[in-house]
Amino acid sequence: MHNIEPFYNWRHLYIASEDVHSPFYGNVNSEFEFTHAVYNYLIHPQWDEMGSATLYLKVLFVNYDLGFAIIELIGEWNDALYNDIMYLKRNIADVMIAQGITKYILIGENVFNYHALEDDYYQEWFDDLEEGWIVALNFRDHVIREFKRAHIDYYLALGGRFDRFDWRVFDPNQLFSVIDAQVLKRLNP
Repeated sequence: MHNIEPFYNWRHLYIASEDVHSPFYGNVNSEFEFTHAVYNYLIHPQWDEMGSATLYLKVLFVNYDLGFAIIELIGEWNDALYNDIMYLKRNIADVMIAQGITKYILIGENVFNYHALEDDYYQEWFDDLEEGWIVALNFRDHVIREFKRAHIDYYLALGGRFDRFDWRVFDPNQLFSVIDAQVLKRLNP
């Protein structure tokens, strides 16, 4: 896992540690020291810590004018033991919502497991967005099944085209436009 880096091709467009509105403003990530681990597996030092022991992330891009954020995740999403959704909601989403971010693209290719508990924080996050949405992009099949089993799919748009989406070929604003159009098609078939 230590070889899996966050997507870096948009760094010329956005760096969370340089964004005064970001929850990671001022963070300094080492290029060489491995300080974070998911269980006994070290992860690349460029991933950011949000309070969870098993789930880390990187805010890849934020557009305050259009009100969206693209967040890449790595690790095990474990609400049962560590209440990861609480950390994601309180330490990341709440800060972004205060800045007008109401649309979230969560990239989950590197989320290896999901363990559910309750849906309170998902519902709160969903309710806070009013006209916004949360899309779960490229999560693994067994993680999506667990989301659905826990009825989290009520709050996250997932499945269908969102399961196998080649998002790296887009710039972040193009990606948002494509995802936003897909969400609108789902809402207005």
